[in-house]
Amino acid sequence: MSVFNTSEVDISTFFLIGIPGMEHSHIWFSIPICLSYFFAILGNYTILFFIKTEASLHDPMYYFLSMLAFSDLGLSISSLPTMLRIFLFNATGISSDACIAQEFFIHVFSAMESTVLFIMSIDRFIAINNPLRYTSILTGARVIKIGLVNAIVCISFILPFPFTLRRLKFCKKNVLSHSYCLHQDVMKLACSDNKVNVIYGFFVALIAMLDLVCISVSYILILKIVLGIASQKGRFKVLNTFISHICAVLIFYVPIITLAVLHRFGKKCSPVIMIIIADILLLVPPLMNPIVYTVKSQQMRIVILGKLCEKQV
Repeated sequence: MSVFNTSEVDISTFFLIGIPGMEHSHIWFSIPICLSYFFAILGNYTILFFIKTEASLHDPMYYFLSMLAFSDLGLSISSLPTMLRIFLFNATGISSDACIAQEFFIHVFSAMESTVLFIMSIDRFIAINNPLRYTSILTGARVIKIGLVNAIVCISFILPFPFTLRRLKFCKKNVLSHSYCLHQDVMKLACSDNKVNVIYGFFVALIAMLDLVCISVSYILILKIVLGIASQKGRFKVLNTFISHICAVLIFYVPIITLAVLHRFGKKCSPVIMIIIADILLLVPPLMNPIVYTVKSQQMRIVILGKLCEKQV
């Protein structure tokens, strides 16, 4: 390890880590990781396929769900190469260009997922507050425009990351803290001035947290509407329409907040715990979101089960 950290020349290769002290067991960790990637990619592809091919799923809620599935697919595919190389073959090296490309795509798809969850919370508020005007407010054309604007905005915010990293010089340290490349992780290794990276990275993180604040506000407004419903059965019916979205938000944000709190206050916390949470951050949401939405959406469940039954017959 000391050989990697004492080089005086400009570094062109970074070294990722699996789970420190458990390198001999990486092959066993690779089994659940491979299964997670397989089912995440299969589940999200299945959702995209059925939403595209089934006319009964052509409404705003499922269009937004397809955006979430697309973001999850992007997250899985972006992180898959390095995670599998580390845990299957103990191959930890990655070129600086490949590392910068990976961090760009991971941050882009993470930003997309965050903003899609915010858009979905607004979608649920409109559906509950104005159910009769729901389809007229969120027309197909407007949903497409929202999706395109979301993608353009996310790419625009993350696009400076690779360029600001490329201008940095790395000459002393080249061992990263995770099994994949992140902007904040790479910039900390620079031996040149990285103030621009720190300031802009903080700005992007602040914008991302605004999504969570806006989601929380939309939940408060939804709960206010729910509490105004007289019948208990009516309340339960309305709550049931967005409980899957609550689960998706918790699955995405709980690991992020937990990792941020540990970095800020858990100075004595084992680095192994932080690495595992960081891996969960990319592995669990793409795996769990298709399960949550399939289980909680009766319409989606009926379509999928109906197609499976047709094939068996």
